[in-house]
Amino acid sequence: MNKKIYFNNLYDYYSLLLTEKQRDYYEAYYFQDLSLAEISENKQVSRNAVHGQIKNVEERLEFYEKILGLYQKSLKIKELISDLDPYLKKKIEEFI
Repeated sequence: MNKKIYFNNLYDYYSLLLTEKQRDYYEAYYFQDLSLAEISENKQVSRNAVHGQIKNVEERLEFYEKILGLYQKSLKIKELISDLDPYLKKKIEEFI
């Protein structure tokens, strides 16, 4: 799976467990598609500081997934319900 898609899926589940600063850096990099240099200029910090923040967020997201497993559980549920009636399947997917 594409790294960006994977981390964005994890972010959907665990973003509220991150600090506001971590969310800012993550969203600038992954959602706004800004480079490390652009973010460092906007935040008036070094490029290395931005890189460190992004790596820290990625590690935290992976840690939360390892402990809680919400993303993997949702994939498993989607796999299990794939053969259900479309209406029922849609209703279940709204909850996950």
